[in-house]
Amino acid sequence: MKIYSADTWTVEELTDQVADAGRRSLVVPAADSRKEVLATFGEALEFPEHYGVNLDALNDSLHDFADAISDNGEEPLTVIWQVPAAFRSDRSFGIICEILQDAESYAGKDLAVIAVLL
Repeated sequence: MKIYSADTWTVEELTDQVADAGRRSLVVPAADSRKEVLATFGEALEFPEHYGVNLDALNDSLHDFADAISDNGEEPLTVIWQVPAAFRSDRSFGIICEILQDAESYAGKDLAVIAVLL
């Protein structure tokens, strides 16, 4: 997982770089609380309706998501997560980063994650 400041790279610039590398990108919009972040991931990554909107469900759903993108035959995917300053001080920020890193490791080259600190 890579972490960039929005002062260094805008989401648009990162999306262009991802496309130039032959990858698809998916942007996860900014959210200010743990519950909102978890819900936003569920919506952006189109998790199943039974997604539990908690850290364990994020972990499980990301692994299922990684399996699906590995099996679909499409270009690899880079998830670009927009992280507002208000959320970075939340204890769950670090936990979510670990979950994302684990999913990225699990998926190999098929999934990459970039966090953009707003």
